[in-house]
Amino acid sequence: MKKNIVSSVEEISIPLAQDLGLELIDVEYVKEAGEFFLRVYLDTDEGITLDECEAFSRKISDILDEKDFIKDNYYLEVSSPGLERPLKKDKDFERYKGHHVFVKLYKAKDGIKQFEGELIGLNEDGQVEVMVDDEKIVLDRKEIAIIRLAIQF
Repeated sequence: MKKNIVSSVEEISIPLAQDLGLELIDVEYVKEAGEFFLRVYLDTDEGITLDECEAFSRKISDILDEKDFIKDNYYLEVSSPGLERPLKKDKDFERYKGHHVFVKLYKAKDGIKQFEGELIGLNEDGQVEVMVDDEKIVLDRKEIAIIRLAIQF
């Protein structure tokens, strides 16, 4: 059910975001502290404003109320994915080549479960390549719990 909700919201959100000059980054439907949250993450190349989030929120809220396919009471949150945005789509891996990333694996590989390095990108087999301390790490996407941009201090 949760996956169906996310898929349905993505289907609605993609054209709506494009109409507003925005890009859909991600949709989450989660339960936290007994409450359901529907989170929609949007962005543009220049970043996203509060007014853009508000405009999208109003439009999608009306559509969700009309379609009424989410039976639980939930809170709708529309925001930017932030500076440490997750990388999920092929175009994310292309766009952020050369950026510093944090990677967390489902299971340890060579005794390491999480690390940071420079994103090389996707290879021809669709595997993620990251340079860590002058060593290229190659990972199948199914091994990765999360990969996100990381801020270096």
